[in-house]
Amino acid sequence: MSNTLTPVLSGRADSPRLAWVLKRPELGVGGLAVVAMVVIGSINPAFWDAANLFSLLRANVITGILALGVMIVMLSGGIDVSFPAFAIAAMYLTIKGMIALGYDGVVLPFAVATMIGLLLGLINGLFVYGLRMIPLIVTLGTGTAVRGLLLGAVGSSQINIDRMPPALIGFGRLEFLRSVGGGNGLSTMVVLYAALAVMVHLMLRHTLIGRSIFALGGSEEAARRAGFNVRTTIFFIYGMAGALAGCTGLLHGSMIWVANPRDMVGIELDVIAAVVLGGTSIFGGRGSVMGTMLGVFTLVLLTNSLIIMHIDTTWQRIVTGSIVILAAAATSWRDRRIAA
Repeated sequence: MSNTLTPVLSGRADSPRLAWVLKRPELGVGGLAVVAMVVIGSINPAFWDAANLFSLLRANVITGILALGVMIVMLSGGIDVSFPAFAIAAMYLTIKGMIALGYDGVVLPFAVATMIGLLLGLINGLFVYGLRMIPLIVTLGTGTAVRGLLLGAVGSSQINIDRMPPALIGFGRLEFLRSVGGGNGLSTMVVLYAALAVMVHLMLRHTLIGRSIFALGGSEEAARRAGFNVRTTIFFIYGMAGALAGCTGLLHGSMIWVANPRDMVGIELDVIAAVVLGGTSIFGGRGSVMGTMLGVFTLVLLTNSLIIMHIDTTWQRIVTGSIVILAAAATSWRDRRIAA
């Protein structure tokens, strides 16, 4: 056998071709998405209808934007499970304020919701950096506290469509591309999601703060010695994750036309599963926006397929949990191979 093929077949990490593949997990998750689409499409040809594909892309928006924030935190070596509570708090407080003031706009409410999420995220950063606390414990505590304060001090009643600000409902209904036959069009929210993804990608790959996030995920001490301001980086990370959560919360309300303070319970597992499936290392330092988006798409695709096949919700959670475990195991194996 040719000597040039031996390293690849033996699985050694010093093979240039193997290393190239290991550093691009998007290829694997992208291939999985394609296989899943082909299988589902062969079972049910209606899958390929434009209206169904548009609906599938729309279902990526909320999970996808939240995943961008979680990915940033995980790249730094941290974890965040407070974002669902932050998203719902920002959404509910903003819509409550709009109703109380009789305000019916879009730009200002989204700015307010984003600011609420940003401030809550900075609180996470304060605990993580200032008190040197474990991110999982911090975000678990702040998320629980914020949701409790929201329900106890603000209210627990659902705001239905008849009380929702019309401008928000109109914004959530926006479409820019209609399917053949007059079915559902492609939601403008998909474009917003794509724009945010491009912005996060450019920030991570072409700015100093982006490089500091990857450096922090590799080693905090090494990041300090390289001249990065760790305090600024940590506050930016958690502030950014909170801001994305706040914006997403209001976007979620505008898309479903309801403001429920008890919403998004358990969504953190889906979002983390998508990020890990997309190749972001659970140890920090490795990951990409493209991989995260493909992870979100694949997870949403599989979840929707289970719903179409009338699989019980309990089994859907089993599938999601299994994806987290298998994806985490795969990224851990990849990181060991790359480091070898």
